[in-house]
Amino acid sequence: MKTSDFDYILPQELIAQRPLPQRDSSRLLVMNRENGRIQHKQFSDILDYFNPGDILVVNNSRVIPARLYGRKPTGGKVEILLLEQRDETRWKALVGGKKLDAGSEILLDEGDGLVGTITAALDGPQREISFNQPINGYLVEHGHVPLPPYIHETLDDPERYQTVYSRPEGSAAAPTAGLHFTGDLLFALREKGVIFETVTLHVGLDTFKPVEAEFVHDHNIHSEWATISPTAAKRINEAKLAGGRIYAVGTTTVRVLETGALRSAGLTGDFTNISARDAAGETSKMCPWKPVAAFEGPTDLFIYPGYKFRAVTGMITNFHLPQSSLLMLVAAFAGQENMMQAYETAVAEQYRFYSFGDAMFIL
Repeated sequence: MKTSDFDYILPQELIAQRPLPQRDSSRLLVMNRENGRIQHKQFSDILDYFNPGDILVVNNSRVIPARLYGRKPTGGKVEILLLEQRDETRWKALVGGKKLDAGSEILLDEGDGLVGTITAALDGPQREISFNQPINGYLVEHGHVPLPPYIHETLDDPERYQTVYSRPEGSAAAPTAGLHFTGDLLFALREKGVIFETVTLHVGLDTFKPVEAEFVHDHNIHSEWATISPTAAKRINEAKLAGGRIYAVGTTTVRVLETGALRSAGLTGDFTNISARDAAGETSKMCPWKPVAAFEGPTDLFIYPGYKFRAVTGMITNFHLPQSSLLMLVAAFAGQENMMQAYETAVAEQYRFYSFGDAMFIL
């Protein structure tokens, strides 16, 4: 399977540059993955597709104000994008600037003596930085919310790049499928008898990078920190066993739930090749549904066509970049032909794409 099989043509004007005034007023393309049928709705209409006892699972990770500005002692400008906190003062980051190798110092703007020292050069522009004191308080005061590179307009209200249910900080990018939900819509779902549950996956910027390998199975998927609490796992499994459907909000939530299901099946360790193993029939003895296991730690689950879904019944997602691992996950769930047809339809119908764009509901 080639990466080029997941390409499509997107007019630049369809890349949404700002959120709509009302979160749930975005458009919603509803697709039945059994027959490929497509309906065009508004996101607030999603209430009609849920039954009492269904469970809506979301990723509650919150974007940290991870973009920082500073300078070298010689005066050269430096831009830092924090990706992952490794301990109290040490971070993995993307660093923009010249000659920033191990040993280089960065003086943070408005940092009042706050200094970062590059302790290791990683892949490409990635660096490990050790600060001379914890910077969490500095981020609150002086950090900037990082928007994806395809958004070129300033965001007036940074909270519009957060979900209304975001809680634990840790993401470098928003789990954008959840941006469409409002408090009122969540309350209406609860009134209908829909169960609401949270998991956490801290999103890294690698999520949005195109796959560069010629063949999909050669791609080295990024690892992201995730967790399902024992309470959440219990509620999700009980809802399923009682006849409810498990609806995941976003590809990140899908990865968490499916990682939990693989763990409950006794599989551990490297999940990067699980899609190929499923396609080859090596896991055919596993039952089609598995309860999710509670866990905390990194997941490297790479889902692409051939993968057998073990937990998720339906998913809500935005429209993703060509040749991205997110698009491959959607193709695995919806069927590649169905997905490409849905994307062609979305382009023809002038849907808005990417982080601040419209949504799909795949049933």
